[in-house]
Amino acid sequence: MTQDAATRQRLQFLVRVVRRESEHLALTDRRLYQQPFTSARAIALQDNADEAERVEAFVGRFGRLQDTLGDKLLPAYLSAEGESPGTALDRLDRAEQLGLLSSADEWLAMRKLRNQMVHEYIEDPNILADALNNGHRFVPILLDVAEALTQAIGRRGWLQ
Repeated sequence: MTQDAATRQRLQFLVRVVRRESEHLALTDRRLYQQPFTSARAIALQDNADEAERVEAFVGRFGRLQDTLGDKLLPAYLSAEGESPGTALDRLDRAEQLGLLSSADEWLAMRKLRNQMVHEYIEDPNILADALNNGHRFVPILLDVAEALTQAIGRRGWLQ
């Protein structure tokens, strides 16, 4: 298999993964946010296993999509374009320049938020509620980046 064929296969695989992860995140987001997520809901998680599982699914899917996009698909795309992927910050800045994401700073804020959702909620339900609501607001941005990258790869003919 040539390098071009291997690159194309890698991009196709990652796009399939991103599409699936995007669908799963969107579904969990709709299910979790049928009503506002409040501190009272966060406190009640210890007694509501179904709700706790939805929160865990949301946090996991949010982080997984962000990781797949930023740490796998974006560097693979930049490499296929003949660019050096560089550091994570370099990749985000380049993605912003290419119009694939609206703001590298916003992406970094999402990363910080993801870490907060994963690590800090156990001690403080107010932090969890705030982080989850911010995560909910970021979902459309993640889905837009997924779509922009998929479209860019498709325009290059690498999805055929």
